[in-house]
Amino acid sequence: MTFSKVKQERLSDVIVRQLEGLILEGVLRPGERLPPERELAAQLEVSRPSVREALQRLETAGLVETRHGGGTFVRNAFAEALTDPLADLFQRHPEAAVDFVEFRYTLDGIVAYYAALRGTDADREILTQRFHAIEAVHGKDDFIEEADRDADFHIAIAEASHNIVLLHVVRSLLELLRKDIIFNRNVLYSRKDARDLLMDQHRKIYEFIMNRDAEGARAAAQAHMRHVEQALRDDRLSEARSGVSRRRLARWIASEAVDGDPSAAE
Repeated sequence: MTFSKVKQERLSDVIVRQLEGLILEGVLRPGERLPPERELAAQLEVSRPSVREALQRLETAGLVETRHGGGTFVRNAFAEALTDPLADLFQRHPEAAVDFVEFRYTLDGIVAYYAALRGTDADREILTQRFHAIEAVHGKDDFIEEADRDADFHIAIAEASHNIVLLHVVRSLLELLRKDIIFNRNVLYSRKDARDLLMDQHRKIYEFIMNRDAEGARAAAQAHMRHVEQALRDDRLSEARSGVSRRRLARWIASEAVDGDPSAAE
């Protein structure tokens, strides 16, 4: 019988693997500041040189970044790779926003399904806090804060799905919404009774997940995105009609000017 040689791991390897796992699981979130080197070494019960080496390797891998005088922060490398080209695409081709919402119709449905199926008591506690945060800002007439709390709520659902890929995809795509790149928040919030309707849609998603009704949660999430898609299509159609009307008016004004000026016909 042949045995493989047992190799002793370096402490920095263990630290890297632990921090990578926390980043992958979403426990350490993009933009979150890591504890100072001394504090991190004390928590892990290792030497500061081992922590320093591990952080350097993580920075080389693009998972964290060190800001001069500000500490070390978790990078959202996946989001940067995904959203930077998408942001440019959406800015040059606004019509692609409808495709984005169509994609979220499927994505949000499956995320809500797994959140209801797999969510733990801790997940439901977080989701409850996020839902109450939406309730707290409802009616304040603050589109930005309401949209931010909306995004936080959907990220909590993705966390409860316990699917790492879904979590990072959802978190990345919602960053586009936070930046208001895809469409103006007014598209949804300025419609008659829209805010009450959106609040009711979020409540249904929340209640189905809390009751562990996976199919109900999926249907509620998809109904929510179907509403968003229709609002977006209506807005795009309204813009297109306005554009046609303006062009017709401009042409009519030009023709009237020609008809009223004899010299224009010479």
